[in-house]
Amino acid sequence: MAQFGALLAVAVLAPLLHSQLITGTIVNAVLFLATATLGWTPAIAIGALPSLVAAMAGTLPSPLIPMIPFIITGNIILVMTLKGTEFLSPRKELGSFRASSFFLGAISASILKFLFLYATSATLFQFILPQKLAPQIAAMMSWPQLTTALLGGLLAFIFLRIYKNKNADRNL
Repeated sequence: MAQFGALLAVAVLAPLLHSQLITGTIVNAVLFLATATLGWTPAIAIGALPSLVAAMAGTLPSPLIPMIPFIITGNIILVMTLKGTEFLSPRKELGSFRASSFFLGAISASILKFLFLYATSATLFQFILPQKLAPQIAAMMSWPQLTTALLGGLLAFIFLRIYKNKNADRNL
């Protein structure tokens, strides 16, 4: 419960940093960590809140507010894709994943989340935003989503490796 609370706090506070690169990397890292250590249900619960907090705090640009359900869905895609790779691993390491399975899952999850958000935003924004503004806003849902998801996966892996090594030292 404490780990859930800590990860939730980090994910909810991250949007207050006002930087898509930093916020997205942190939120994605938290989603990867929560999936690897707590399971998919708590990870999905955590993934639903950062966008809502960003909207309430005013850090999410108002044209992106209609994207909130899709951002949450993208987070679910990320979590479920990573969770699915657990079944590729015959041994339990780094939380519940082997390193190779974790990277396969993190890369696959990042790409699927990116593709979903990019396709959804490109379609949605052409109908609700002026033609000049739609491409600029849709750009926020393109390559930055892939970058922050991949960086989040790498950051989560580093944290999991440190956690594993720290606990290995205690067992000596």
